[in-house]
Amino acid sequence: MTLLQTAVSPPPATGAWREGDPPGRRQWFTHSSAFALEGGGTLPEFTLAFESWGRLNPSKTNAVLLEHAFTGDSHAAGEAGPGHPSPGWWDSLIGPGLPLDTDRYFIVAANALGGCQGSTGPASLAPDGSPWGSRFPLLTLRDLVAAEARLSTWLGISRWRAVIGGSMGGNRALEWAVTWPDRVAAVMVLGSAAVTPPDHLALGSAQIHAITADPGWHGGDYHHLPPGEGPHRGLGTARRIAHLAYRAEAELEQRFGRRPQDGEDPFLGGRFAIESYFDHHADKLVRRFDAGSYVTLTRVRNSHDLGRGRGGVSAALAGITAEAIVARLSGDRMYRPSALDELATGIAGCAGISEIVSPHGHDGFLTATDQIGPLLRALLD
Repeated sequence: MTLLQTAVSPPPATGAWREGDPPGRRQWFTHSSAFALEGGGTLPEFTLAFESWGRLNPSKTNAVLLEHAFTGDSHAAGEAGPGHPSPGWWDSLIGPGLPLDTDRYFIVAANALGGCQGSTGPASLAPDGSPWGSRFPLLTLRDLVAAEARLSTWLGISRWRAVIGGSMGGNRALEWAVTWPDRVAAVMVLGSAAVTPPDHLALGSAQIHAITADPGWHGGDYHHLPPGEGPHRGLGTARRIAHLAYRAEAELEQRFGRRPQDGEDPFLGGRFAIESYFDHHADKLVRRFDAGSYVTLTRVRNSHDLGRGRGGVSAALAGITAEAIVARLSGDRMYRPSALDELATGIAGCAGISEIVSPHGHDGFLTATDQIGPLLRALLD
């Protein structure tokens, strides 16, 4: 098994975007001066990997920003390929004539700061030529959005036609709408909330401990080790913990129940089918994701509080001037319906709550594209 231990697709020294670049090709933007962070740290520079589809119109008013989820990346559309073990996460929604119509809109998806798919993160090289590792500074969700704002300016986009995201991507979409209301015309939030609730803080803490307790963690400085010697077991355990919250209880009961895995007897040391399923998803993540980025982004997610320093959540939501669509996901074990209702009632430009009915729980924001498509058309039209 090939295990990722360093950031993939090292970026060039400077941004390389050109209008008309092939759709979906990974591109890079480098902010080459000091970038102050909310927690008090500084990055001397940073790079964001991004992909784009469609063309920016002459008035630069047709740009749409897609915000990926926790372990997602910029590959929102397109086939699997180097650095992308799966097709784009919204591949069926992006293209000519599709809800995110590339004949009408310029679609941008950036890999989050702190990630491991071409953006600056713990596996990236620090100015001294060694991986950042344990020296990588603390990031908050607001830092991720501030980095994206630098990318937006570099692209020449002063106002997004829409900022759209699900899960942690929805958190970033909300942060965009609150921090820069004049730069966001519309916002769409799927399966997110104004703050990360206490039970998610506890889940995140358990995942961090699973990784940092792995002997391969080495205090976060494992990137120089041979492939396979990093904290991959801990990363797999963290993914198992997370995946339990991503899928609906009813789905797991129906798909797996207490059935044994084919050819295995749980009472003779074998696995139940549901164990095999979770092992599969842990193995997939370990092959494509860096443990240091997982820890960094878990702390980022835990930092999310839209009302921090703004007079509370209600005051923050009241400052959003964008038109909004807020959708909750049936069977979502990450965010309760009341968390989405708070957004829908607190944002003046939201006409009410939308409901996505999916057997997949929280992951419905990725799978229920037949229901998400009409919401996207409504938002953009």
